[in-house]
Amino acid sequence: MNLSSILKSPLWVLEIAGSAKSPKKNPLLGNEWLNRNGLHRSRVSIAAAMAERRRRALGKSIPADARAHFDEKGFFLTENFLEAGQFEALKAEVYGKPFQAREMRQGQTVTRMTPLPPSVLGQNPALAACFRDPRAIAQIRYASSRGGQPLGFLQTVIAEPKRGKKDPQTDLHADTFHATSKAWLFLHDVGEEDGPFCFVPGSHRLTPERLEWEYQCSLTASRDPRSHHASGSFRIRQKELESLGLPPARRMAVKANTLIVADTFGFHGRTPSDKPTTRVEMHWHMRRNPFLPWTGLDVKSLPGIKERELAFFMKVADTMEKRFGQRHIWRDVGAVDVDGPAQI
Repeated sequence: MNLSSILKSPLWVLEIAGSAKSPKKNPLLGNEWLNRNGLHRSRVSIAAAMAERRRRALGKSIPADARAHFDEKGFFLTENFLEAGQFEALKAEVYGKPFQAREMRQGQTVTRMTPLPPSVLGQNPALAACFRDPRAIAQIRYASSRGGQPLGFLQTVIAEPKRGKKDPQTDLHADTFHATSKAWLFLHDVGEEDGPFCFVPGSHRLTPERLEWEYQCSLTASRDPRSHHASGSFRIRQKELESLGLPPARRMAVKANTLIVADTFGFHGRTPSDKPTTRVEMHWHMRRNPFLPWTGLDVKSLPGIKERELAFFMKVADTMEKRFGQRHIWRDVGAVDVDGPAQI
C-alpha cells in the first residue's frame, strides 16, 4: 500500500456509510472478499429499507392514486402538468434568447446544461415558478425518498448519429445502489423515433432476484471494462431483465408539457436515435445519503446554498481543472440558445 492509499483509507471507510458507489474508485466498495461476505448486499438492503420508511412520511403530499402508480411502476407521469398559459409563458422565456451554458459529449450525444441561479430565475418568473413548483418537488422528493432542495436546470439533449460513437447512456442501467430521482418536464413533443427516455416498469423494487443480481455484479464490477459499470452505475442486458422477471423497457414518447419523475435505482436509459434530434426539457435530480433516517435537515436547502449548488459545483470543478489538471466534463460554451446546435 502506497502513501496515497494510506491517506485515503479513512475516507474509503467513511464512504461505506454514505452515497459513494464506485467499486473502481473505492477499493473497499470493489473488494471481492468484502462483497462476497455481504458488503454491497447489505448496503443495498439497508438503503431500500430506509427509503421505504422515509417514503411513508413523504407520501402525505402525493395524491393516493399517483402514489400507488409510482409504488408499482417506479415513476410518475403527469400530462398537461402546467396550465396552458403558464406553459406558453415558460416557453416564451426559454426560447429565442441566449443563456450561459455548459456541454458534455458522450459519444454521439451532447447534453447541454443551462444553470438556473437566482439571478436567472429573478429575470424569468415563469421559469422560476416551474423550477419551484411544489407538485414537482413533492414527486421528486418521494422518488428519491428524501426531503430537501432538488438540483435543477434546463437540459438539452442533442443526438448526432453520424458521429458514430455509441452513447453510453443508451445502455439500460441503474444510476446507483439506492433510491434517487430524476425528473423531466418536456418543452415539446417527444416521439418514438426521437430518442426518448425509457424505463423498465417495476425495476425500482428490491426483489430477491434484484438483490442477487446486485450481489453478483458487486463481485466483478471493479474489473469490468465498461467504465460506468465499474463506477457503480450497473448496466443490465435484456436477457438479464428477463431473468429478474422484469418487462422490457417502456419508451416514454410523450406530448409537450408532460412531467416524468423516476426513481433511477430502476433501470432506465436514453433510447438511441437514428436521426438528428434536439430535445429541450426542464430537468431536476436529487441524490442524498441513503442511510439517514430523516427526510429533512437538508444542508442544500439552507439560505445562501439553496438554488446555488450547481454554480458552486461548477466553480470548484473549474478550479480543480485550472490548478490540478483534473479535466472537467462540463465545458463552458458561453451564451447559447437552449435549442441551438452543439458547441463541442
